[in-house]
Amino acid sequence: MTLVEDLKWRGLIKDISSPELEEKLNKGGLTFYIGTDPTADSLHVGHLSSFLISKRLKEAGHTPILLVGGGTGMIGDPRPTTERAMISKEEVQRNFESLKAQVEKIFGFEVVNNNDWYKDINVIDFLRDYGKYFNINYMLDKDIIRRRLETGITYTEFSYMILQALDFKYLHEHKGVDLQCAGSDQWGNITAGIDLIRKSTGDEVYAFTMPLVTDSQGKKFGKSEGNALWLDKDKTSSYKLYQFFVNVEDSMVIDYLKIYTFLSKEEIEELEKKNNEHPEFREAHKALAREIITFLHGKEEYERAVNLADHLFQNKFQDLSKEDIEDLFGSEDIKEVETNTNILDLLVNVGAASSKREAREFVSNGAISVNGEKVTDLDKVIDDSMFIGDTYLVIKRGKKNNYIAKRS
Repeated sequence: MTLVEDLKWRGLIKDISSPELEEKLNKGGLTFYIGTDPTADSLHVGHLSSFLISKRLKEAGHTPILLVGGGTGMIGDPRPTTERAMISKEEVQRNFESLKAQVEKIFGFEVVNNNDWYKDINVIDFLRDYGKYFNINYMLDKDIIRRRLETGITYTEFSYMILQALDFKYLHEHKGVDLQCAGSDQWGNITAGIDLIRKSTGDEVYAFTMPLVTDSQGKKFGKSEGNALWLDKDKTSSYKLYQFFVNVEDSMVIDYLKIYTFLSKEEIEELEKKNNEHPEFREAHKALAREIITFLHGKEEYERAVNLADHLFQNKFQDLSKEDIEDLFGSEDIKEVETNTNILDLLVNVGAASSKREAREFVSNGAISVNGEKVTDLDKVIDDSMFIGDTYLVIKRGKKNNYIAKRS
Protein backbone atom coordinates (compact mmCIF):
# COMPACT_ATOMS: atom_id res chain seq x y z
CA MET A 1 0.00 0.00 0.00
CA THR A 2 1.40 3.41 -0.96
CA LEU A 3 1.41 6.36 1.42
CA VAL A 4 -1.53 8.01 -0.35
CA GLU A 5 -3.49 4.74 -0.43
CA ASP A 6 -2.90 4.37 3.31
CA LEU A 7 -3.94 7.97 4.02
CA LYS A 8 -7.11 7.56 1.96
CA TRP A 9 -7.95 4.23 3.62
CA ARG A 10 -7.62 5.93 6.99
CA GLY A 11 -9.91 8.76 5.84
CA LEU A 12 -7.16 11.34 6.24
CA ILE A 13 -7.39 13.23 2.95
CA LYS A 14 -10.29 15.57 2.16
CA ASP A 15 -9.03 18.25 -0.26
CA ILE A 16 -5.95 18.02 -2.48
CA SER A 17 -4.60 20.92 -4.51
CA SER A 18 -3.32 18.98 -7.51
CA PRO A 19 -3.51 15.39 -8.80
CA GLU A 20 0.27 15.36 -9.25
CA LEU A 21 0.69 15.78 -5.47
CA GLU A 22 -0.20 12.10 -4.98
CA GLU A 23 2.89 10.97 -6.86
CA LYS A 24 5.07 13.43 -4.97
CA LEU A 25 3.71 12.20 -1.64
CA ASN A 26 4.43 8.59 -2.56
CA LYS A 27 7.93 9.45 -3.78
CA GLY A 28 9.04 11.34 -0.64
CA GLY A 29 11.45 14.26 -0.38
CA LEU A 30 9.03 17.15 0.21
CA THR A 31 9.48 19.67 3.01
CA PHE A 32 6.08 20.52 4.45
CA TYR A 33 4.57 22.44 7.30
CA ILE A 34 1.60 22.39 9.59
CA GLY A 35 0.58 25.34 11.72
CA THR A 36 -1.21 26.14 14.94
CA ASP A 37 -1.71 29.33 16.89
CA PRO A 38 -0.64 29.43 20.56
CA THR A 39 -4.09 30.04 22.03
CA ALA A 40 -3.32 27.60 24.87
CA ASP A 41 -0.22 26.18 26.52
CA SER A 42 -0.84 22.65 25.24
CA LEU A 43 -2.04 20.89 22.12
CA HIS A 44 -5.19 18.79 22.44
CA VAL A 45 -6.59 15.66 20.82
CA GLY A 46 -8.18 17.80 18.11
CA HIS A 47 -4.63 18.68 16.96
CA LEU A 48 -3.31 15.16 17.27
CA SER A 49 -4.62 13.80 13.96
CA SER A 50 -2.74 16.51 12.02
CA PHE A 51 0.46 15.88 13.91
CA LEU A 52 0.20 12.13 13.44
CA ILE A 53 -0.25 12.65 9.70
CA SER A 54 2.92 14.70 9.81
CA LYS A 55 4.68 11.78 11.49
CA ARG A 56 3.35 9.45 8.79
CA LEU A 57 4.76 11.78 6.12
CA LYS A 58 8.08 11.99 7.96
CA GLU A 59 8.36 8.19 8.05
CA ALA A 60 7.64 8.19 4.29
CA GLY A 61 10.67 10.40 3.63
CA HIS A 62 9.27 13.94 3.93
CA THR A 63 10.58 16.68 6.23
CA PRO A 64 8.12 18.31 8.69
CA ILE A 65 8.18 21.82 10.11
CA LEU A 66 5.72 23.06 12.72
CA LEU A 67 4.76 26.71 12.62
CA VAL A 68 3.49 28.04 15.94
CA GLY A 69 1.90 31.40 15.17
CA GLY A 70 3.37 33.79 17.68
CA GLY A 71 2.26 36.55 15.31
CA THR A 72 -1.05 35.22 14.02
CA GLY A 73 -1.92 34.14 17.56
CA MET A 74 -2.20 37.82 18.47
CA ILE A 75 -4.82 38.25 15.70
CA GLY A 76 -6.90 35.07 15.70
CA ASP A 77 -8.13 32.93 12.84
CA PRO A 78 -11.75 33.87 12.05
CA ARG A 79 -14.33 31.60 13.63
CA PRO A 80 -17.45 30.69 11.66
CA THR A 81 -19.71 32.68 13.99
CA THR A 82 -18.02 35.15 16.35
CA GLU A 83 -14.74 37.00 16.73
CA ARG A 84 -12.08 35.35 18.87
CA ALA A 85 -11.09 37.06 22.09
CA MET A 86 -7.59 38.49 21.82
CA ILE A 87 -4.96 37.32 24.27
CA SER A 88 -2.02 39.33 25.57
CA LYS A 89 1.39 39.29 23.92
CA GLU A 90 2.86 37.87 27.11
CA GLU A 91 0.42 34.97 27.15
CA VAL A 92 1.03 34.27 23.46
CA GLN A 93 4.78 34.07 24.13
CA ARG A 94 4.32 31.76 27.14
CA ASN A 95 2.04 29.51 25.11
CA PHE A 96 4.51 29.46 22.22
CA GLU A 97 7.33 28.31 24.48
CA SER A 98 5.14 25.58 26.00
CA LEU A 99 3.96 24.29 22.62
CA LYS A 100 7.49 24.35 21.20
CA ALA A 101 8.78 22.22 24.08
CA GLN A 102 5.80 19.85 23.82
CA VAL A 103 6.12 19.28 20.08
CA GLU A 104 9.87 18.80 20.21
CA LYS A 105 9.47 16.24 22.99
CA ILE A 106 6.59 14.22 21.50
CA PHE A 107 7.25 14.52 17.77
CA GLY A 108 10.79 15.81 17.33
CA PHE A 109 9.74 18.35 14.67
CA GLU A 110 11.52 21.62 13.92
CA VAL A 111 9.44 24.50 15.32
CA VAL A 112 9.31 28.02 13.86
CA ASN A 113 7.52 31.19 15.00
CA ASN A 114 5.95 33.45 12.37
CA ASN A 115 6.47 36.48 14.59
CA ASP A 116 10.16 36.15 13.71
CA TRP A 117 9.41 37.44 10.20
CA TYR A 118 6.35 39.59 10.92
CA LYS A 119 8.23 41.85 13.32
CA ASP A 120 10.37 43.30 10.53
CA ILE A 121 7.48 44.13 8.17
CA ASN A 122 5.98 47.61 8.30
CA VAL A 123 2.45 48.37 7.17
CA ILE A 124 3.49 49.92 3.83
CA ASP A 125 5.66 46.93 2.94
CA PHE A 126 2.83 44.60 3.93
CA LEU A 127 0.39 46.32 1.59
CA ARG A 128 2.89 46.67 -1.29
CA ASP A 129 4.54 43.24 -1.08
CA TYR A 130 1.54 41.10 -0.15
CA GLY A 131 -1.76 42.98 -0.17
CA LYS A 132 -1.49 43.87 -3.85
CA TYR A 133 -1.78 40.18 -4.80
CA PHE A 134 -5.20 39.77 -3.11
CA ASN A 135 -8.40 40.68 -4.89
CA ILE A 136 -11.17 41.58 -2.45
CA ASN A 137 -13.74 39.57 -4.41
CA TYR A 138 -11.42 36.55 -4.20
CA MET A 139 -11.18 36.93 -0.42
CA LEU A 140 -14.92 37.43 0.00
CA ASP A 141 -15.56 34.19 -1.85
CA LYS A 142 -13.71 32.12 0.77
CA ASP A 143 -16.14 30.07 2.84
CA ILE A 144 -15.09 31.24 6.29
CA ILE A 145 -15.28 34.91 5.24
CA ARG A 146 -18.59 34.49 3.43
CA ARG A 147 -20.19 32.93 6.50
CA ARG A 148 -19.07 35.83 8.69
CA LEU A 149 -20.37 38.59 6.43
CA GLU A 150 -23.88 38.27 7.84
CA THR A 151 -22.76 38.77 11.45
CA GLY A 152 -19.86 41.08 10.64
CA ILE A 153 -16.10 40.64 10.46
CA THR A 154 -13.36 43.05 11.48
CA TYR A 155 -10.53 44.10 9.19
CA THR A 156 -8.16 42.39 11.62
CA GLU A 157 -9.78 39.01 11.12
CA PHE A 158 -10.25 39.67 7.41
CA SER A 159 -6.47 40.13 7.08
CA TYR A 160 -5.67 36.76 8.67
CA MET A 161 -5.84 35.04 5.28
CA ILE A 162 -3.06 37.25 3.94
CA LEU A 163 -0.89 36.53 6.98
CA GLN A 164 -1.25 32.76 6.59
CA ALA A 165 -0.47 33.07 2.87
CA LEU A 166 2.59 35.13 3.81
CA ASP A 167 3.71 32.28 6.10
CA PHE A 168 3.58 29.76 3.24
CA LYS A 169 5.55 32.13 0.97
CA TYR A 170 8.19 32.83 3.63
CA LEU A 171 8.71 29.14 4.45
CA HIS A 172 8.82 28.27 0.75
CA GLU A 173 11.55 30.84 0.13
CA HIS A 174 13.58 30.32 3.32
CA LYS A 175 12.97 26.67 4.29
CA GLY A 176 12.23 25.04 0.95
CA VAL A 177 8.64 24.25 1.94
CA ASP A 178 6.52 23.06 -1.01
CA LEU A 179 3.58 21.54 0.87
CA GLN A 180 1.14 22.64 3.56
CA CYS A 181 -1.28 20.28 5.29
CA ALA A 182 -4.01 21.21 7.77
CA GLY A 183 -7.57 20.60 8.81
CA SER A 184 -10.27 21.10 6.20
CA ASP A 185 -11.42 24.35 7.82
CA GLN A 186 -8.13 25.92 6.65
CA TRP A 187 -8.61 25.20 2.93
CA GLY A 188 -9.41 28.82 2.03
CA ASN A 189 -6.32 30.15 3.81
CA ILE A 190 -4.12 27.45 2.30
CA THR A 191 -5.19 28.05 -1.30
CA ALA A 192 -4.60 31.77 -0.75
CA GLY A 193 -0.99 30.89 0.03
CA ILE A 194 -0.68 28.74 -3.09
CA ASP A 195 -2.01 31.62 -5.20
CA LEU A 196 0.30 34.17 -3.56
CA ILE A 197 3.38 32.03 -4.25
CA ARG A 198 2.33 31.37 -7.85
CA LYS A 199 1.63 35.06 -8.55
CA SER A 200 4.73 36.46 -6.81
CA THR A 201 7.34 33.82 -7.73
CA GLY A 202 5.87 31.63 -10.46
CA ASP A 203 6.55 28.54 -8.31
CA GLU A 204 4.10 25.69 -7.92
CA VAL A 205 3.42 24.49 -4.37
CA TYR A 206 0.91 22.03 -2.98
CA ALA A 207 -1.50 21.34 -0.16
CA PHE A 208 -3.95 18.83 1.18
CA THR A 209 -6.39 18.93 4.06
CA MET A 210 -7.74 16.36 6.49
CA PRO A 211 -11.34 15.99 7.64
CA LEU A 212 -11.92 17.46 11.09
CA VAL A 213 -12.20 14.70 13.68
CA THR A 214 -15.59 14.66 15.39
CA ASP A 215 -17.70 12.46 17.62
CA SER A 216 -20.82 10.66 16.39
CA GLN A 217 -22.81 13.90 16.81
CA GLY A 218 -20.44 15.85 14.58
CA LYS A 219 -18.90 17.76 17.47
CA LYS A 220 -15.19 18.60 17.14
CA PHE A 221 -12.55 17.77 19.73
CA GLY A 222 -11.32 21.21 20.66
CA LYS A 223 -10.93 23.97 23.19
CA SER A 224 -13.69 26.11 21.66
CA GLU A 225 -16.13 23.20 21.99
CA GLY A 226 -15.43 22.95 25.72
CA ASN A 227 -14.36 19.30 25.53
CA ALA A 228 -10.62 19.56 25.05
CA LEU A 229 -8.49 16.56 25.94
CA TRP A 230 -5.03 18.04 26.41
CA LEU A 231 -1.84 16.25 25.38
CA ASP A 232 -0.12 17.61 28.48
CA LYS A 233 -0.70 14.93 31.12
CA ASP A 234 -0.69 17.57 33.85
CA LYS A 235 -3.80 19.07 32.22
CA THR A 236 -5.48 15.82 31.15
CA SER A 237 -4.19 12.74 32.95
CA SER A 238 -3.45 9.49 31.15
CA TYR A 239 -6.29 7.97 33.16
CA LYS A 240 -8.74 10.57 31.80
CA LEU A 241 -7.56 9.82 28.27
CA TYR A 242 -7.99 6.11 28.95
CA GLN A 243 -11.52 6.54 30.23
CA PHE A 244 -12.46 8.69 27.26
CA PHE A 245 -11.16 6.34 24.59
CA VAL A 246 -12.37 3.07 26.12
CA ASN A 247 -15.84 4.63 26.25
CA VAL A 248 -16.08 6.14 22.76
CA GLU A 249 -19.08 5.10 20.70
CA ASP A 250 -18.80 1.70 19.05
CA SER A 251 -19.68 3.36 15.76
CA MET A 252 -16.59 5.60 15.96
CA VAL A 253 -13.87 3.39 17.43
CA ILE A 254 -12.62 1.92 14.14
CA ASP A 255 -12.45 5.37 12.54
CA TYR A 256 -10.41 6.58 15.51
CA LEU A 257 -8.08 3.58 15.26
CA LYS A 258 -7.38 4.52 11.65
CA ILE A 259 -6.84 8.20 12.47
CA TYR A 260 -4.99 8.06 15.78
CA THR A 261 -2.85 4.91 15.64
CA PHE A 262 -0.10 3.36 13.55
CA LEU A 263 -1.68 -0.08 13.68
CA SER A 264 -1.71 -1.76 10.27
CA LYS A 265 -4.75 -2.24 8.07
CA GLU A 266 -4.75 -5.95 8.95
CA GLU A 267 -4.56 -5.26 12.69
CA ILE A 268 -7.39 -2.73 12.56
CA GLU A 269 -9.58 -5.00 10.44
CA GLU A 270 -9.06 -7.80 12.97
CA LEU A 271 -10.09 -5.45 15.79
CA GLU A 272 -13.12 -4.40 13.75
CA LYS A 273 -14.13 -8.04 13.41
CA LYS A 274 -13.78 -8.57 17.18
CA ASN A 275 -15.73 -5.40 17.89
CA ASN A 276 -18.57 -6.57 15.66
CA GLU A 277 -18.67 -10.06 17.16
CA HIS A 278 -18.10 -9.18 20.83
CA PRO A 279 -18.51 -5.44 21.43
CA GLU A 280 -18.82 -6.11 25.17
CA PHE A 281 -15.10 -7.03 25.33
CA ARG A 282 -14.14 -3.57 24.02
CA GLU A 283 -10.90 -4.86 22.54
CA ALA A 284 -10.85 -2.17 19.85
CA HIS A 285 -11.44 0.54 22.44
CA LYS A 286 -8.68 -0.73 24.70
CA ALA A 287 -6.28 -0.93 21.76
CA LEU A 288 -7.14 2.67 20.87
CA ALA A 289 -6.44 3.88 24.41
CA ARG A 290 -3.23 1.83 24.59
CA GLU A 291 -1.82 3.17 21.33
CA ILE A 292 -2.60 6.83 22.02
CA ILE A 293 -1.44 6.93 25.65
CA THR A 294 1.71 4.92 24.98
CA PHE A 295 2.62 7.19 22.08
CA LEU A 296 2.04 10.39 24.05
CA HIS A 297 3.18 9.46 27.55
CA GLY A 298 4.85 6.05 27.43
CA LYS A 299 4.05 2.49 28.43
CA GLU A 300 4.33 3.15 32.17
CA GLU A 301 1.64 5.86 32.04
CA TYR A 302 -0.65 3.56 30.08
CA GLU A 303 -0.21 0.75 32.62
CA ARG A 304 -0.87 3.20 35.44
CA ALA A 305 -4.10 4.32 33.75
CA VAL A 306 -5.25 0.71 33.42
CA ASN A 307 -4.36 0.06 37.06
CA LEU A 308 -6.40 3.06 38.22
CA ALA A 309 -9.36 1.96 36.12
CA ASP A 310 -9.17 -1.52 37.70
CA HIS A 311 -9.09 -0.01 41.19
CA LEU A 312 -12.17 2.07 40.45
CA PHE A 313 -14.02 -0.92 38.99
CA GLN A 314 -13.14 -3.09 41.99
CA ASN A 315 -13.83 -0.27 44.47
CA LYS A 316 -10.37 -0.64 46.04
CA PHE A 317 -8.46 2.47 46.99
CA GLN A 318 -6.37 1.73 50.08
CA ASP A 319 -3.09 1.15 48.22
CA LEU A 320 -3.42 4.26 46.04
CA SER A 321 -1.59 7.54 46.52
CA LYS A 322 -2.96 11.04 46.90
CA GLU A 323 -1.98 11.70 43.28
CA ASP A 324 -3.83 8.59 42.15
CA ILE A 325 -7.02 9.79 43.82
CA GLU A 326 -6.69 13.19 42.15
CA ASP A 327 -6.29 11.53 38.74
CA LEU A 328 -9.28 9.29 39.35
CA PHE A 329 -11.70 11.93 40.57
CA GLY A 330 -10.21 15.31 39.73
CA SER A 331 -10.18 18.23 42.13
CA GLU A 332 -13.72 19.56 41.71
CA ASP A 333 -16.62 18.98 44.10
CA ILE A 334 -14.33 17.92 46.94
CA LYS A 335 -15.65 18.68 50.42
CA GLU A 336 -13.36 19.41 53.33
CA VAL A 337 -14.04 17.38 56.46
CA GLU A 338 -12.53 17.13 59.91
CA THR A 339 -11.04 13.99 61.41
CA ASN A 340 -12.82 12.10 64.15
CA THR A 341 -16.16 12.70 62.42
CA ASN A 342 -19.03 10.23 62.79
CA ILE A 343 -19.93 8.38 59.58
CA LEU A 344 -23.45 9.86 59.58
CA ASP A 345 -22.17 13.43 59.80
CA LEU A 346 -19.62 12.66 57.10
CA LEU A 347 -22.29 11.46 54.67
CA VAL A 348 -24.32 14.62 55.19
CA ASN A 349 -21.26 16.88 54.89
CA VAL A 350 -20.15 15.43 51.52
CA GLY A 351 -23.68 15.36 50.09
CA ALA A 352 -24.07 11.58 50.04
CA ALA A 353 -27.15 11.93 52.25
CA SER A 354 -29.60 14.77 52.71
CA SER A 355 -30.03 14.16 56.44
CA LYS A 356 -28.72 12.03 59.30
CA ARG A 357 -31.89 9.98 59.11
CA GLU A 358 -31.22 9.18 55.44
CA ALA A 359 -27.54 8.54 56.22
CA ARG A 360 -28.59 6.04 58.90
CA GLU A 361 -30.73 4.20 56.33
CA PHE A 362 -27.88 4.03 53.81
CA VAL A 363 -25.43 2.64 56.38
CA SER A 364 -27.94 0.18 57.79
CA ASN A 365 -28.73 -1.11 54.30
CA GLY A 366 -25.06 -1.68 53.46
CA ALA A 367 -25.04 0.97 50.73
CA ILE A 368 -21.99 2.87 52.02
CA SER A 369 -18.28 2.17 51.65
CA VAL A 370 -15.29 4.29 52.62
CA ASN A 371 -12.07 3.73 50.65
CA GLY A 372 -13.59 0.53 49.31
CA GLU A 373 -14.49 -0.90 52.73
CA LYS A 374 -18.19 -1.35 53.47
CA VAL A 375 -19.40 0.51 56.57
CA THR A 376 -22.32 -0.93 58.57
CA ASP A 377 -21.50 0.49 62.00
CA LEU A 378 -23.66 3.54 62.70
CA ASP A 379 -21.15 4.70 65.31
CA LYS A 380 -18.13 4.45 62.95
CA VAL A 381 -15.70 7.35 63.45
CA ILE A 382 -13.46 8.58 60.61
CA ASP A 383 -10.02 8.93 62.16
CA ASP A 384 -6.62 10.10 60.88
CA SER A 385 -5.53 6.66 59.72
CA MET A 386 -8.32 6.41 57.14
CA PHE A 387 -7.23 9.31 54.93
CA ILE A 388 -5.46 8.15 51.76
CA GLY A 389 -2.11 9.91 51.46
CA ASP A 390 -3.08 11.63 54.67
CA THR A 391 -5.48 13.68 52.52
CA TYR A 392 -8.49 11.99 50.88
CA LEU A 393 -11.46 9.75 51.60
CA VAL A 394 -13.44 8.02 48.86
CA ILE A 395 -17.07 7.56 49.90
CA LYS A 396 -19.28 5.42 47.72
CA ARG A 397 -23.06 5.15 47.91
CA GLY A 398 -24.54 2.31 45.94
CA LYS A 399 -22.80 1.26 42.73
CA LYS A 400 -22.16 4.55 40.97
CA ASN A 401 -22.20 7.49 43.39
CA ASN A 402 -18.72 8.58 44.48
CA TYR A 403 -17.95 11.46 46.85
CA ILE A 404 -14.46 12.71 47.67
CA ALA A 405 -13.61 14.27 51.01
CA LYS A 406 -10.42 16.15 51.79
CA ARG A 407 -8.95 16.44 55.23
CA SER A 408 -9.29 20.00 56.47
